[in-house]
Amino acid sequence: MSEPFDAVDVIRAKRDGHGLDDAQIDWVVDAYTRGAVADEQMSALAMAILLNGMDRREISRWTAAMIASGERMDFSALSRPTADKHSTGGVGDKITLPLAPLVAACGVAVPQLSGRGLGHTGGTLDKLEAIPGWRARMSNAEMLAQLEDVGAVICAAGDGLAPADKKLYALRDVTGTVEAIPLIASSIMSKKIAEGTGALVLDVKVGSGAFMKTVDDARELARTMVDLGTDAGVTTVALLTNMQTPLGLTAGNALEVRESVEVLAGGGPDDVVELTLALAREMLAAAGRDDVDPAEKLRDGSAMDVWRRMIAAQGGDPDAELPRARETHVVTAPAEGVLTQLDALKVGVAAWRLGAGRARKEDVVQAGAGVELHVKPGAPVRGGEPLMTLHTDTPERFERALEALQDSWFIAPDGSRPDLLPLVVERIAAE
Repeated sequence: MSEPFDAVDVIRAKRDGHGLDDAQIDWVVDAYTRGAVADEQMSALAMAILLNGMDRREISRWTAAMIASGERMDFSALSRPTADKHSTGGVGDKITLPLAPLVAACGVAVPQLSGRGLGHTGGTLDKLEAIPGWRARMSNAEMLAQLEDVGAVICAAGDGLAPADKKLYALRDVTGTVEAIPLIASSIMSKKIAEGTGALVLDVKVGSGAFMKTVDDARELARTMVDLGTDAGVTTVALLTNMQTPLGLTAGNALEVRESVEVLAGGGPDDVVELTLALAREMLAAAGRDDVDPAEKLRDGSAMDVWRRMIAAQGGDPDAELPRARETHVVTAPAEGVLTQLDALKVGVAAWRLGAGRARKEDVVQAGAGVELHVKPGAPVRGGEPLMTLHTDTPERFERALEALQDSWFIAPDGSRPDLLPLVVERIAAE
């Protein structure tokens, strides 16, 4: 079949700083998906987009073309409104686990399509698979039935959602174009819009353990994604949140599930509880249910009830003993003072090296591996007291994990206080 455009002309247009028109965008995304545009041609276009950017119209059309490459889910038959959350990923970011059942307990259905971890950022599905019997794969019909019955589902995205994104994502990974904000934003939002949720809250991490290291970059990504959701008719809001230091006291799959259950039981680390409630309030407001107080649903056990039903509905045993690593190593404080710094990226890399993460998609993770923190920045420490405990089934991994943790913390004399970003840095809504 003859093609209406030449890929080289599209590449040249963006290379020379011109905007792509709607027809060019529709064609190039479709042609790449079906193989009429070669990988090397899309690589060149992705690099041109990285260097020269896209305006709001271009990004919105690019996202729409990615959505059009596959199916769209429809939750309009549900008896309650829907809201979803997406996090750009961080260290110890287990928020989805308590958040989905909490929002469901407040009367809003949560269709949470999640992914697996790669590198230092953990994957929600890997965490939940630490629960014996739990399964990530569900059909659309199963997902719809569980949303109506339980109110929340966390599962793997099907292959039918935005297949253009799956192909382009793999290409960006090996061509140095991952950082292009138009491509990051359209990748995330094409899947979330195709998922069919009525409202979306974005948790855009900023700091050493996040993809976006500066507030300005995180703000640009958040603004772009909020605009994309708004243009597609999805009520969308973003919170920029702190990822300078790990979230909570654990980084690792079973460790994070255990901590999430503590939050649902009314306890857990203050920062995890605070962020869970902040995101829940945003989701409820976006879905038109801001008359419900999510903090009350944590206190009265309603959120825990939904968690147990959600896990059981997907084959998991909410009462099962979670895996524990066979070996541990305690890292102690070398001196007395105040912990003023704990680098999220270095803790994340250590957890990865202990077996909690994967370097390639096909790697197997250790359910019990990870890092357990005993203090967070701002806390006093004494020499010889535990700072963290490393967990793994394979003790030969300790050496490389400890190498990753070198210079990851700083202990200042008593009286010093860390200069940290607040947990919620900024809120970005539709203009």
